[in-house]
Amino acid sequence: MSNIVFSESDLQQIQSLGLTANDVEKQIDNFRKGFPKIHLSDAATISNGGIRVLDDQSISYYLDMYHALSTGKRILKFVPASGAASRMFKDLYTFASTYFGVAGNFAKEFPEVKTFLEHLRTFAFYGDLCKEMEKASLDIHDYLQRGDYSTIINFLLKEQYLGYGSKPKALLKFHRYGALQRTPLEEHIVEGAEYALSSDGKLRLHFTVSPEHRAMFRKKIAEVRRYYEDALAIRIDISLSEQKHYTDTIAVDEYNNPIRDDEGRLVFRPGGHGALIENLGDCNADLIFIKNIDNVVPDWDKHTTIVYKKALAGMLLQLQDRTFQYVKELKNGKTSKAKIKEIEQFATDRLGLTLPQPDKKTSRASQLFELLNRPMRICGMVRNQGEPGGGPFFVEDADGNRSLQIVESAQINRKDPQQESIFQQSTHFNPVDLVCGTKDYRGRRFNLRQFRDPATGFIAKKSKGSTIVKSQELPGLWNGAMAHWITIFVEVPLATFNPVKTVNDLLRKEHLDH
Repeated sequence: MSNIVFSESDLQQIQSLGLTANDVEKQIDNFRKGFPKIHLSDAATISNGGIRVLDDQSISYYLDMYHALSTGKRILKFVPASGAASRMFKDLYTFASTYFGVAGNFAKEFPEVKTFLEHLRTFAFYGDLCKEMEKASLDIHDYLQRGDYSTIINFLLKEQYLGYGSKPKALLKFHRYGALQRTPLEEHIVEGAEYALSSDGKLRLHFTVSPEHRAMFRKKIAEVRRYYEDALAIRIDISLSEQKHYTDTIAVDEYNNPIRDDEGRLVFRPGGHGALIENLGDCNADLIFIKNIDNVVPDWDKHTTIVYKKALAGMLLQLQDRTFQYVKELKNGKTSKAKIKEIEQFATDRLGLTLPQPDKKTSRASQLFELLNRPMRICGMVRNQGEPGGGPFFVEDADGNRSLQIVESAQINRKDPQQESIFQQSTHFNPVDLVCGTKDYRGRRFNLRQFRDPATGFIAKKSKGSTIVKSQELPGLWNGAMAHWITIFVEVPLATFNPVKTVNDLLRKEHLDH
């Protein structure tokens, strides 16, 4: 444990976040000791059974299961949407700060910006940009003709104008439908109406947002809710939440001493997207779909996504239904040996679980109850196309227990030849396409914090002037925060994965109007 001495004002600040001094000392210890690397035992692939494939017959079966078993269920679509869209415009920011109308070779020096400007009229936000410049009595065509591109980009990004650099990605115009344009928030409404509608006719959506964006979200929701309720003949219930302050982590210098701001206060940073497990745990739903804010397509490309979302949900509900039956029998404590064998086979064959070693102190029924009485997730996986991020692996813990996990490359000791070899054998990528069951057999919400692996955090380093600032992220939402869930990986088509990481991604055919 650290030997940091906190002042009375420090303790008050820590307490105001919902933390204790002991919590912060543990965080500082994590900086000092580091987080252990994950031990991979194999890549999860189709050939070794780590990833399942649905043929047409299976898809049809699980679609039927979804329609049959979702009746009466409270369904929710959970969309992480925190943070501004500034990363989308990284190349434009660099250009605007360095280009002053004279470029030796514009196409070579700023190829992404050249592509952006050549297709400017294609973007759904083009009309709004024109109007914004017209307010200042500027004609965008004149500025394009004379090569004054920085002015155009500043009108797009700067907060006093269109403000796309500081707005949340959820509220940028992505797609054009004739004279109408839609934001990702609206696309999630339309898409969700196709597969996440509860039997009471209500579409429930939950967006996680940054505090500074909450008012923008509420304004946009108020503007569009009635329109989509009428157009889709549904009722819409949209809730918002922010990362909880007690998930913040302290920032330290390169010597692991707490960093202070100009007023002498301790500096805390958000605990990363893994902190959203708290928000997810607060959601009251029998079935939860999770999908990132920027992974949306226009209506003409939604069909494949809708089919697979329903199929994955049908698989989860069918497996969960049978799991609940077994858990209830195990809880009663009068399970026959034949039934125990049946449950063990279900656990290994259908859920892909590793059975615990027999323990003289614990009955087999109790062991199986603990094994099965956990939250469940079905995770869609796409063929790896070189995207950065997590992938599906078999992981072995310190006790030799093997489980399926989504693992980020930063969690792996890639200097170890064996671990690097396993990493290179990975065939699939995590597109954040999850269907989750977060309630137990009694219909009570699990305490999701109990199913995390706290040893799977990350430490990031950044330079602030001459100072090295280290920050800590909590176990990631898809990996460490869900480490002890019942996990099943299923291959989904690449067509279901169309993220917008840079503004020019909106020029891909999947995002353009027909």
